[in-house]
Amino acid sequence: MRTVWLLAFLFVGPAAAPARAQTPDGAPLFEKHCASCHVGAELGRVPDRKALGERTPNSILDALVGGVMAVQGAALTDPERRAIAEHLTGRPIERSDRNAAIRRCTETPAPMQLDGPSWNGWGVSLVNARFQPAENARLPPDSVPRLRLKWAFGFPGAASARALPAVVGGRLFIGSESGVVYALDAKSGCAYWSFAAKAGVRTAMTVAAHAGAGGGGSHAVYFGDVAANVYALDANTGQLLWTRKIDDHTHARITGSPAFDGETLYVPVAGVGEEGAGSGPTYSCCTFRGSVVALIATTGAVRWKTYTIRDPPSPRGKTKQGQVAMGPSGASVWSAPTIDLKRRVLYVGTGNLFSGPHRSTADAILAMSLDTGAIKWVNQRTLGDISIGGCRNPKAKRPNCPAREVGPDLDFGASPMLVRLSDGRDLLVAGQKSGITWALDPDHSGEIVWMYRAGRGGPMGGTEWGTATDGEFAFVPISDDQSAIYQRTGDTPGGLHAVHLTTGKRAWFTPGPPARCGSGPGCSAAQSAAITAIPGVVFSGSIDGVLRAFSAKDGAIVWEFDTNRDFETVNGVQARGASIGGPGPVVVDGMVYVNSGYSLGGRPGNVLLAFEATQP
Repeated sequence: MRTVWLLAFLFVGPAAAPARAQTPDGAPLFEKHCASCHVGAELGRVPDRKALGERTPNSILDALVGGVMAVQGAALTDPERRAIAEHLTGRPIERSDRNAAIRRCTETPAPMQLDGPSWNGWGVSLVNARFQPAENARLPPDSVPRLRLKWAFGFPGAASARALPAVVGGRLFIGSESGVVYALDAKSGCAYWSFAAKAGVRTAMTVAAHAGAGGGGSHAVYFGDVAANVYALDANTGQLLWTRKIDDHTHARITGSPAFDGETLYVPVAGVGEEGAGSGPTYSCCTFRGSVVALIATTGAVRWKTYTIRDPPSPRGKTKQGQVAMGPSGASVWSAPTIDLKRRVLYVGTGNLFSGPHRSTADAILAMSLDTGAIKWVNQRTLGDISIGGCRNPKAKRPNCPAREVGPDLDFGASPMLVRLSDGRDLLVAGQKSGITWALDPDHSGEIVWMYRAGRGGPMGGTEWGTATDGEFAFVPISDDQSAIYQRTGDTPGGLHAVHLTTGKRAWFTPGPPARCGSGPGCSAAQSAAITAIPGVVFSGSIDGVLRAFSAKDGAIVWEFDTNRDFETVNGVQARGASIGGPGPVVVDGMVYVNSGYSLGGRPGNVLLAFEATQP
C-alpha cells in the first residue's frame, strides 16, 4: 500500500566506502545515496528534503538501523548513517536510553483483569466494526462537546505516532516508532513498564489470557514489529514470554494488527520496503508475497502460513541494466484480519502487485479457513494493478517500472467489517482506495450486494485505513488527498459518508472542512485515518491535525480539537501534534485517546492525547 514511506530514506547508489577515521560529511552522502529519490520527490508519498528536516535525527537513524529502511541502511557504516541523520535535521543524535523517558506509577496496579470496559485489538471485536457500545464507551453523546484534554504522553526520539492503543483492565498498551512498548495507567498516563522490541511497532496490541508452558495462568500482550517479529509479553510485568519471526524476506513488515480468536493469533504480513525499493536500477524486482500466519498463542509455534500469491516468484527475464526481473509479487496484507467464527473463516484485504504476471488475489478480498489457511474464495475488485515506488514521476526513468502504465495503486488497506443486519443476513463491508465501498455476501463466495461511490480514489485516495458501523449505517471516511502531484485535477480531499447498510444508499455526507494547518506538503483535509463510532457519534481525525466528532444522525460536527501545537507531557518528553492518520481514535470508559503526528503523507509529530468529558 502507499509507496510513501516505502521510499523514504531509499538509497539507490553503490555501497558506501569504508568508514574513515574522521567524522563523515552527511551532505555528500545524502547527495550520493538519497537525493535521487528525495529531491523532486512525489509530493505526499516520498518525503522531500524539507520534510526530512522536520523529523528527529533519532527517528531517521532508527529507520536506517532497525526500521523500515534497514536494508538500504545496511550499505552504510554506522558513522555514515549518523552523519546523514544529523545533516538532514541539523541536530545531534540523542545518546539517551530510548527506554528511559517515562514517569513510573507510584502505586502497584491491581492484578490484570479482562472484565470491564475495554478496547482490545484493532476493531474492538473480531468483526472489526470499530464500534464501541455504550456500556464500554461510557460517553453519552451529549457529553462529547465537553471533552477536554486530560493528559498527553510524548514518544521519545520519534517522528511519527502510528500505533493504535489498546485499553484493558484500566491499562493502556501502545507501541512506538522507536520500538518501545509502554503499559500506562489509562486515567493518568503514568507508566507501569516498558519493553524494547527489535524494531518499530505500529500494530495495535491484543490482550488475552495466557496459559504458560508450566500451566501457570497470566495475561499476555500480543503485537508485531516492522521487522516481521511477533511478540507475547506478560501484561502485568512486560516480561517477554516468546517471540517469533514469521517471514524471512528482507522487506517483510507487520503493519496490520494481529487478530486473536481465543486460541490462535492470525498475523498479516506486508512488503513495505520492496514496494519502495523495487524500481531501483540495481534491484531484482520483485520477490515478496503477502501472507497471513497463524500462530499458537501459548507458544508462538506456526500453525499454518498462507501466501496471498500461491506461486513463488521466478525469473521473468532481465532489465536493460542486466538485473533479473522476478515475479509475481506483492498483494500485501496491510490491515487486521476479520474473524468469522460462524463460518470458520477469516477475511483480509490485499494490496497491488509489485511485478507481474497478474494474479486474481491482488486488490481483493480473500476468505481463508481458520483451521487450515486454505483460500475459500476471492473477490478481486481492481485488475492489472502493478505499482511500485518512483514510477509515477515522468522524469524518473527507472528500469523496473511496469512496461505499461503504472497501476492505479488501489489497495484494500482497511479491514473488512462483518455486519449482522436487522433481518438476520450478514454482510462483509469493505472500503477501498478506489473510493468505492463494497458490500459482499459471505454466504455466496463474496458476491456483490451493493457498491457505494464515496470518493474519486487514487494512490492516496478513497478509504485508506478504516471504516466503522453502528449496525444501521456504514460510516466511510475519504482521503482523496490533493497534495500528491498525480491526483486528478479538481479532487477535493476529505469527507465523511453515512450509508444505509440494507440498501447501500447515502444517508448523509459531510464534506471535509477547510484544512486548519495552512498549506503545503502534508497539510490537507484528507480523512485517511481509521474512524471510530459510539452510539450517536463518529470520531474522525484528519491530516490537517484536527480530531472531530460528527453526529451519527446527520453528520453535523459537534466537537473538535486542534492538535497542531506543542504539549506538556506526563513523561516530560518534548512533544508536538500534527497530522492524524493511520490508527483512529480509541473510546473507552469515558475517555478518548488519539495519536497525533502521522508522517506518512502528513506532518510528523510524537504525542498520544487523552481526553475526558468535564461535568455539566
